[in-house]
Amino acid sequence: MSGVWGNKVQVSIFGESHGKAIGIVIDGLEPGVEIDMEAVNKEMARRAPGKNKLSTQRKEGDEVQIVSGFFNGKTTGTPLTGLIWNSDQHSSDYSNIKDNPRPGHADYTGFVKYNGFNDYRGGGHFSGRITAPLVFAGAVAKQILMKKNIVIGSHILSIHNVKEDYFDKVNINEETLKALTSKEFPVLDDAKGIEMKEAILSAKNDLNSVGGVIECCALNLPVGLGDPFFDSVESTLSHLLFSVPAVKGVEFGLGFDITKLKGSEANDEYYYDEAANVKTYTNNNGGILGGITNGMPLIFRAAIKPTASIYKQQKTVNLKTKENDDIAVVGRHDPCITLRAVPVIEAVCAIGILDIISR
Repeated sequence: MSGVWGNKVQVSIFGESHGKAIGIVIDGLEPGVEIDMEAVNKEMARRAPGKNKLSTQRKEGDEVQIVSGFFNGKTTGTPLTGLIWNSDQHSSDYSNIKDNPRPGHADYTGFVKYNGFNDYRGGGHFSGRITAPLVFAGAVAKQILMKKNIVIGSHILSIHNVKEDYFDKVNINEETLKALTSKEFPVLDDAKGIEMKEAILSAKNDLNSVGGVIECCALNLPVGLGDPFFDSVESTLSHLLFSVPAVKGVEFGLGFDITKLKGSEANDEYYYDEAANVKTYTNNNGGILGGITNGMPLIFRAAIKPTASIYKQQKTVNLKTKENDDIAVVGRHDPCITLRAVPVIEAVCAIGILDIISR
């Protein structure tokens, strides 16, 4: 079943955007793990809608109700289930897409896959709203990883054609990552952040949308995590990353740009540091060699496509009459989902790393 992922630590997501609730079941957590709900709520707030002009005005608190696997502030070892109740649905906004699939969205593929029985309201199970439970699971995973001194953070590398600098792949530090998680608009360069916001608002005013790129980093991973080929660190993380709606590209280290280098430039040469740990002078491979971590910062990027639901009139088809048609989407939609996708990308990174460590 596509809603279940994982080996040692398994997650199962459920729900629809305009159903009663969405949620996730996490199986494989050790008993006795303390969960800081205040920290969980902070992560949920980072993804929650309706906070400013840059996101949809759908009002959802995204408060998680844990209904199993948690007792006296700690995990019991049985499946941990988190529920998020939906409270601000405008289902009538989607009446016009029942027969007229939105270009760029999963309305048509979902209709065919489920023989027309799919819940099309708000995108149903295909909606980005279903990433809220992933953020809850990621928040739990982050807390477990933090006890192992593993820190995960990210920044918005670009929005449309506005781009800031990459992470320093060798010298990125915990302080930088932790500071980014507390920023309303997580960028390294606030001046570039202002330009990115302007690009989003410009698209919004034009009844359009824009995409972006998120760069994520995991620090202090031990050497030797992962396995070659099918269970490589890249394979595991990519599986989860491409499960996030709107992710259309993933690259590690220098990614595609490594093809522009010669081998002598691309290779990360080794040295011993003062503590006799093996390090590399560069980190073009993003902390992974042969599918296995090498102790350097793990760095990857995820490309987020422009929001499919836009207010401009577009061409579509009428599945009932089998004729060509037009559609102008109504309702409440993000002009750019990259900002709210940041904690989601961090969450699936944390889930993937926790599963790898637990094997």
